[in-house]
Amino acid sequence: MAVFTYKAIATGGGVTEGTIDAGGRAEAIRQLEKQGLDPLKVIEGAGRGGAKKKEDGAGLPWQSKRVTPSMLENFTRLLSSLLSAGLPLSRALTILHKEAGSPTAKAKWKEIHDLVIDGMALNEAMAKSPDTFPKIYTAMVQAGETGGFLDLVLNQIADFQAREKEMKAKVMTALLYPAILLLMALGVLVFLMVFFIPRFQTLFEGFGAELPWLTRVIVGTSDFMTSAYAAWGVVGMVLAFVGLRKWLTSDAGRRSREHAILRFPVIGNLVARYAMARFCRMLGTLLGAGVSLINALTVASKAIGNQILTDTITSSIDAVKKGGALGPSLGSSKDLFPGSILEMIGVAEESGRLDEELVRIADVAETDLDRQLKTAVALTEPLMLFFIAGFIGTIFIGMVLPIFSLQDHIK
Repeated sequence: MAVFTYKAIATGGGVTEGTIDAGGRAEAIRQLEKQGLDPLKVIEGAGRGGAKKKEDGAGLPWQSKRVTPSMLENFTRLLSSLLSAGLPLSRALTILHKEAGSPTAKAKWKEIHDLVIDGMALNEAMAKSPDTFPKIYTAMVQAGETGGFLDLVLNQIADFQAREKEMKAKVMTALLYPAILLLMALGVLVFLMVFFIPRFQTLFEGFGAELPWLTRVIVGTSDFMTSAYAAWGVVGMVLAFVGLRKWLTSDAGRRSREHAILRFPVIGNLVARYAMARFCRMLGTLLGAGVSLINALTVASKAIGNQILTDTITSSIDAVKKGGALGPSLGSSKDLFPGSILEMIGVAEESGRLDEELVRIADVAETDLDRQLKTAVALTEPLMLFFIAGFIGTIFIGMVLPIFSLQDHIK
């Protein structure tokens, strides 16, 4: 039994407040209605109950204050399993919020539970927390509730989340080692310019002959980095970075950045393949959950996170609304959708198995992307090491050249 604090309208029209013991919020509401009260607010926790609620909601300082993708995937898969076992939705949500390991997740699942108990549809309750439940999530839940197969849809969502997380992990892993090498190169550069090169300047001051141009460039760069002007240079770079970042977050900036990335020889193909695979899996999953093509495209355009692809999907929606086929409507973006992919989409659309074909295309594209990522990383590692060694070697040669000149000067 738990203690609930309530505020309700009495029979005479006045507002009354108090506490009531009940096995759950729904039972507390029923008890109040039996007493002739019209509940306005029913909150778990008062007296000893309130202390318990505060204890349950208290988290450690280093714990995340938001629901992570892993928490959401676990919630989705467990909810699907509970519903498949025949449990009512309210009971399943009660179990999930009581067994949640994170205080943040516990509070969020409790919030969803309370809204559903109050009579709100599950997708509407989730839509009130867009930071936790993406648009694609709520759209699929709505389709599952409408069609009466919510447990199957939730399982599809969990599988989609797992593949998304796996794909992002592969991309991040592929980028990790080159990023570490780049940071190490920058660290070595700063060390050489700030601590190593100035040691030679006392030697060069009494040289009495003109330094080689390479040495002058290196010494001049070191002087700038160790002078007061360097602080202003850092401030200028920070301001330029902030301004550039602000522009890149705008629609025009994102389009320009994505167009530039797609023009890179190797990176452009990887980015295009990743965006296409993500779109196909998202659209195929939505269609498989019973969402109409127009609604699925609309949700995908808002959740895909790629401005060029969003523009392509927007024009595709207009074409499909006019009765056009999906495949040709995506043909305006040849960088993202090669002709072979468009042909496969067109054939699948004619045969009525578009959802299955889109998921299959995503599987093939992700497998190919994984192979290309491994190849790109295998080539990037020696190239970066070569450039780092060449850069450090250039600095070393630039500082040694005056020594040979000094020998000639002495002769």
